[in-house]
Amino acid sequence: MHIIVLGAGVTGITSAWYLRQAGHEVTVIERQPAAGLETSFANGGQISVSHAEPWANPGAPLKVLRWLMKEDAPLLFRLRADPAQWRWGLAFLRECLPGRTAHNIRNIVSLGLYSRAKLRELRAQLGLQYEQLDKGILHFYTSEAEYAAAQEPARIMREQGCELDMKTPDECVAIEPALAQCRARIVGGSMTPSDESGDAHRFTQALAERCAAAGVKFRYETRVLGFARHGDAIDEVICANAAGVVQRLKADRHLLCLGSFSRAFARELGVDLNIYPAKGYSVTLPVTAAEHSYQVSLTDDEYKLVFSRLGDRLRIAGTAELNGYDTQLNLRRCEAILRRTRELFPQMSDGSGAQFWTGLRPATPSNLPYIGRSRVSNLFLNTGHGTLGWTHSCGSGAAIADIVSGRTPALDYAFTGLPAGRSIVGVQATA
Repeated sequence: MHIIVLGAGVTGITSAWYLRQAGHEVTVIERQPAAGLETSFANGGQISVSHAEPWANPGAPLKVLRWLMKEDAPLLFRLRADPAQWRWGLAFLRECLPGRTAHNIRNIVSLGLYSRAKLRELRAQLGLQYEQLDKGILHFYTSEAEYAAAQEPARIMREQGCELDMKTPDECVAIEPALAQCRARIVGGSMTPSDESGDAHRFTQALAERCAAAGVKFRYETRVLGFARHGDAIDEVICANAAGVVQRLKADRHLLCLGSFSRAFARELGVDLNIYPAKGYSVTLPVTAAEHSYQVSLTDDEYKLVFSRLGDRLRIAGTAELNGYDTQLNLRRCEAILRRTRELFPQMSDGSGAQFWTGLRPATPSNLPYIGRSRVSNLFLNTGHGTLGWTHSCGSGAAIADIVSGRTPALDYAFTGLPAGRSIVGVQATA
């Protein structure tokens, strides 16, 4: 079949690779001049199966109220007269119920384990280099309450096959000696030795090159303007290139991988996706004091920040701001990341040479991405990955290639639009 993939972020590129490997003719449409230039550009860099507790959990509502309108809050709802935001927020509250949270953790872990295995296969097959490190991920806690609250999610993750061991403060420092700078603050931690880190942008561009060499066609600097319908199917994708020339492209099937912009395009086709942009931030610092800089990828659970070592760069990323599609840098939030970094690692950096970045992460209330069929007969979905797009990209790309090809994916996940027992429940069932 001929398949058009809409979007060349990390999920679009992995999908294109696996679809091409399944024998399909693949065309990727992307408005940017190259792959991986939006949400995949400067994220936290973690392949984090252990980051499976969703934002929506039993403790979240009180935290959100406490953080409301606080500029440096880890999760900031900037309330707007936006029905989509309020609808998303109400669904988020529903997902905070203990039973929903447990269900979501199980699905997130299942997809994460599968995706990490597919990434390793792909790396071995293609020899991809993207400053990857396989030293695991260490979550550390500076709040007794947060550490206590982490025990039940950790138990559920272990039940699902995630290798996760709780650690004492001294064990945390033994794993990552740079944490000695904040040893007095740490009350405990957890280690997932099988997790990894790496540069998602470099991975995406490297795999895009392999896709092109394998015969995938790319139409960069091309904007999707709309769709022509025929019955319950897409007949044509209407787009315009950089020169403004309008083109009408035909394909047998279409795959939506447009991140935070997926909701608007899906809505045009009568498909209802509850995706809202969660604006995230990152700071990239040069390594200036190697002896005091971390090597193991870290997660500061209380402040929802992740730390990754990317060669001679230090990447610190996190926070989520629900403020529509605004992409302006909020320096107060950037400076809050730097301030927390200096508190934890005072000898590592004074913040000189910091590069700030912000991007829109396509968040669903449950943290479960839409992977599967839509109610439009030849439109498929691989979108809504939120903070875990890099972690879940290879697994969701392989799974959607199976679904498009008429095969059953080799993992237990609540796929969208599949028969009972495999279909997603709750808010995402409307797709």
